Amino acid sequence: MTETVGVDDAQSHWQGVYAGRAVTEVSWFEASADQSLALIGEAGLAPDDPVVDVGAGASVLVDQLLRAGYRDVTVLDIADSALAVSRDRLSRENLGADAARVDWATADLLSWQPARRYRLWHDRAVFHFLTEAADRDRYRKVLRQALAPGGRLVVGTFAADGPTRCSGLPTARYSAEELAAEFPGFTTIRSAREEHHTPGGAVQPFTWVLLADRGE
Repeated sequence: MTETVGVDDAQSHWQGVYAGRAVTEVSWFEASADQSLALIGEAGLAPDDPVVDVGAGASVLVDQLLRAGYRDVTVLDIADSALAVSRDRLSRENLGADAARVDWATADLLSWQPARRYRLWHDRAVFHFLTEAADRDRYRKVLRQALAPGGRLVVGTFAADGPTRCSGLPTARYSAEELAAEFPGFTTIRSAREEHHTPGGAVQPFTWVLLADRGE
C-alpha cells in the first residue's frame, strides 16, 4: 500500500540525493541497523504491535524487523525512489511474503496525516534536520497523532559533537538530555551513544534515546 502526500522542495532535494549516488554510498548508510534494533528490542513490543519507521529512506531496518518476527511495519519517506530500493531488496532477499504486509508511505513527515496509531515510532536522522522551532513543533504534533497512548519512541540524531551539516543541509546536535527534553510527556528508558562510520570513512557521533509515553 502506498500513500502519496504532496511534492515540495524537500522531496525534490531528497529524490536528488538518492538519484545522485548508490544507497550504499550515502553518508547515513549502515549495513545493519544494530543500534535501532537494540533499542526497539528493549521497548517491550509484541510481534503484532504496529511499528512505523519515519524518514526510513532505503534503510535495512525493515528487513531486520521482518526477520525478527515483527508483523506490522510501516515505512515512510519523502523520497519514493528510496522506498522502491527497499521494496526491491526485500523481493531479492526472499522476504516477498513478509514484505507484502509492509505499508509503504511516500510523504513529507511534517504534513503526514496518519490514518492509524502505532505502538512504536522510530526515527534515525530526521529530527536533527529540524533546525527551526516551528518544524519541531509540527513533528511533535504528527508524532502525537501517530503514537498510541503509552507508546514508545526511538530517536537517533547527531550528538553534541556531531556534524553541523549533512547532505547540504544544516543540522541540530543533541546530548541525550537535550534530545529527551524535546519530547515532554515522555520518560527516558535508555539512552546511547553511537559512532557511525560512513562509507567514506568519516565518523559521525549519534545520540539515541528510547522514550516511553507517560500518557499525560
